[in-house]
Amino acid sequence: MARVKRGVPAHRRHKAILDRAKGFRLSKKLLFRPANEAVLHALAYAFRDRRRRKREMRALWIARINAASRQSGLPYNKLMHGLRQAGVEIDRKVLADLAVRDSGSFARLVEVAKNNLS
Repeated sequence: MARVKRGVPAHRRHKAILDRAKGFRLSKKLLFRPANEAVLHALAYAFRDRRRRKREMRALWIARINAASRQSGLPYNKLMHGLRQAGVEIDRKVLADLAVRDSGSFARLVEVAKNNLS
């Protein structure tokens, strides 16, 4: 049986890892072992933080909505309850955007929520 030399696939794999480690500091961009570890960690962090970003954005939207609705005299939970009672189906992302960019229409939504609180 013929002997299989593995230099070419190993070199290709090492090169791919080192390309991904471009921009890392010190030996993490130069040597395969530290670069491999750093790349694996970076991929794990990226996967985790794609999910974390969604949580953080929702928390930011809620904080913005709460601040704007309290200025109109209604806390966040009452605003959301009133909007739900009124049948207004608007998500938190759009509500937060309205609170920041268009305070007039947000104030009208707050009035709708106030009127529909039981």
